[in-house]
Amino acid sequence: METRNLIDGQWVDAGDGARMPVLDPSDGSLIAHVPACGEAEASRAVNAAARASPSFQAMATSDRIVLLHGISALMAERIDDLAELLTREQGKPILESRGEVEYARSYLDGAAFELERQPRETVVDPELTGKNIVIRPTSLGVAALITPWNFPYAMLTKKLGPAFAMGCPVVVKPSEETPLSTLAFARLCVDAGVPDGFLNVVTGDPLPIASSFFDSPDVRIVSFTGSTATGRALVTASSRRLPRLALELGGHAPFIVLEDADIESAVSGLMVSKFRNGGQTCVSPNRIMIHRSHQSEFVERLADRMGALVAGRGLEPGTTLGPMINDAAVEKIEKHVEDALRHGAELFMGGERVHVDGLASRFYEPTILLDCTSEMLCFNEETFGPVCPIMFFDDVEDAIRIANELPYGLASYVWGSDSVQALGVAERLHTGIVGINDPAPVTCWTPFGGRKQSGWGIEGGAGALDEYAPPKTYSIVDSEGSTGQR
Repeated sequence: METRNLIDGQWVDAGDGARMPVLDPSDGSLIAHVPACGEAEASRAVNAAARASPSFQAMATSDRIVLLHGISALMAERIDDLAELLTREQGKPILESRGEVEYARSYLDGAAFELERQPRETVVDPELTGKNIVIRPTSLGVAALITPWNFPYAMLTKKLGPAFAMGCPVVVKPSEETPLSTLAFARLCVDAGVPDGFLNVVTGDPLPIASSFFDSPDVRIVSFTGSTATGRALVTASSRRLPRLALELGGHAPFIVLEDADIESAVSGLMVSKFRNGGQTCVSPNRIMIHRSHQSEFVERLADRMGALVAGRGLEPGTTLGPMINDAAVEKIEKHVEDALRHGAELFMGGERVHVDGLASRFYEPTILLDCTSEMLCFNEETFGPVCPIMFFDDVEDAIRIANELPYGLASYVWGSDSVQALGVAERLHTGIVGINDPAPVTCWTPFGGRKQSGWGIEGGAGALDEYAPPKTYSIVDSEGSTGQR
């Protein structure tokens, strides 16, 4: 297990020797210590990336493609070790951890594919402009990547894949909760032949590290995944120097089940999208809106499926529901459930912590709350846990209005048998992604990004490469003023 930071191809500790613990959320036991770095180490990492930037930009496109595929292939070879480490420090069931490794790989291969198929340049017809104009994507330079704890591999490769594709060396600041997965990935990259300085990892206090990113003139783009509140703070910090920002922020996804929906399909879809990582995802359905005609059938089928979930340590066979990431996460869930009950919601099932012998008190029962309203916290803030707050509607117009009334617009879901009607509802939802009878609408081949306060920029698809290499225009007239036209 690698526990040191990677700066300029060297594995190093914090300058003052300070270290911070990484705990197993299932029982609170110590897994390892990692360097508790700050501004000095972050500046060293940025300087190393800046020195590497010219050689990375000069690297042939074909070599960058080979590099991305090579990292992905080595991830496949080491999937068992990577998945086990992820489960230990993050808590999710081992099958989900393996799934995350595969999902993370897809963003490396996808970036390589997009790089291979995109034109190197675009020539504007001189008849239109009277000039010779060429447009080429041009690497921005050093990219600072700030990644979250809930999907440490996937959220990293979503950013690193397109950055590497376009010749941007990176400095990664992983979450304090899950740094070991990022360090394991960095070790893998070194073994895959990533040159010194192309990838640097700094663990530690997020405030001085992020401050260093925003103070350095060499950092040309900062990409962050996390809460909207932190995103706002980064926007403020960026005003000092105005680097490019890519922000994937909070969501509060509505899940709308129409009158003509197939209920078994809708329940199955909700189970997949809601209980992945115990509900600790930014695209998790948090506002479940069911047509009243399906009230009894939907709730009964959902309760049956939720009752079969098994809480426990993620490495144990049969576990389908891991712990929440920390004590504060469980306390937030409790706060949301208590608030809903105080405001008139009916507790249909769950509503308590799950006590698993020998493990920490970070497990929460799969919970159903009925007759929820827009005034409740669970309908206004991400719960990030295994809680299903349900509202019943008679008129789909009410469901659409409620779905759109929050300042978040990342993902949404619509279930219905009439595809024309379902698409019509989806088109009126103010989100960047809509799953229509699809519980997993996010892939490496499609753009991922939100509306309103759910972020800026794109991850995934061809547009992700543009974030790290925006177009540069060359308007060419020869020294005698001629455009060279014939």
